[in-house]
Amino acid sequence: MSCLVCSCSIALLAALPFRTYSYLPEGKEEMTKRNPRKSGLGKPPSKSPGKSQGKPQGKPQGNSPSKSPGNSPGNSPGNSKGRNTGRARSETRGKAPRDKRVWLFGQHPVTAALGNPNRWVQRLLATRQGLERLAEAKNLHDISVEETDGRTLETLLPEGAVHQGLAALCDPLDPVFVEDIISDESESKPVLILDQVTDPHNVGAILRSAAIFGAAAVIIQDRNAPPESGTLAKSASGALESVPLVRAGNLSQTIGILQTAGYWVVGLAGEAEGMLQQAKLNRKTAIVLGAEGAGLRRLTAERCDQLVRIPMAPNQIGSLNVSNAAAVALYELWRAASSADA
Repeated sequence: MSCLVCSCSIALLAALPFRTYSYLPEGKEEMTKRNPRKSGLGKPPSKSPGKSQGKPQGKPQGNSPSKSPGNSPGNSPGNSKGRNTGRARSETRGKAPRDKRVWLFGQHPVTAALGNPNRWVQRLLATRQGLERLAEAKNLHDISVEETDGRTLETLLPEGAVHQGLAALCDPLDPVFVEDIISDESESKPVLILDQVTDPHNVGAILRSAAIFGAAAVIIQDRNAPPESGTLAKSASGALESVPLVRAGNLSQTIGILQTAGYWVVGLAGEAEGMLQQAKLNRKTAIVLGAEGAGLRRLTAERCDQLVRIPMAPNQIGSLNVSNAAAVALYELWRAASSADA
């Protein structure tokens, strides 16, 4: 009897591994089965000697995914090596440690990551519905896809994650520094600075507004700020791949660097006398926002060139959510800059 049970268990396990597909670039509409052990997708793209690899785009440091993917089910040898979706990596950079990798989930975060040439995707998992969403996306690079089911995705992702049938295990993005932002003098763009904003939903929503209104970057603290995560990326709706998330060890010093580069630094504070629409706003403006409740810290507020508040009707709620305040401030800045250009 025990032999029969063992035989049945072995047969059942044999049917469980993921089915792996190759998502073909635009112009090829079919999904073809591919043996992950023979696909060669585990190897990074070859580098051409003498050609510049370019500067990688934003990677926060010290990220910890909600669950360690190193022991996740279905981690086949053929896909554990991963691949870069575009540009080759720096000669000095190796594969990120397993505990630093990030599970991205949802249609917009995953397809944006696949379209980002600076994002290293280790694995891509999709349900049948997820495969349909991939087929609708554009400008995606060729990458191996593991077909799975929703329950398996739920075991890999944070509880309650709205994955829409898609999940990607990625290395964190390479770091971007404030000096990288101000080095491009060709076009001035606003910058957002967040003073101890710790909620990943808020930071993600602010990244999304920054992308819509053309901000150059969002600057957060190296500490007292959320790590790069699937939750943050989901709230950003893909903007994490296009707007650099800069981590600064000292916000006061960072503000000084921006001021030296010609930025006018405006802090939002509920107790300020001046109104936002009265501020000196142009494209080379840095807007500083504090944590909800606490607001700007004293030293941060003192470093700002100007403190203003958003006008509000008398109400029983109080102030705006920090991500909503960021969107209002960015719109007002965009409106003022557009009027000046007209």
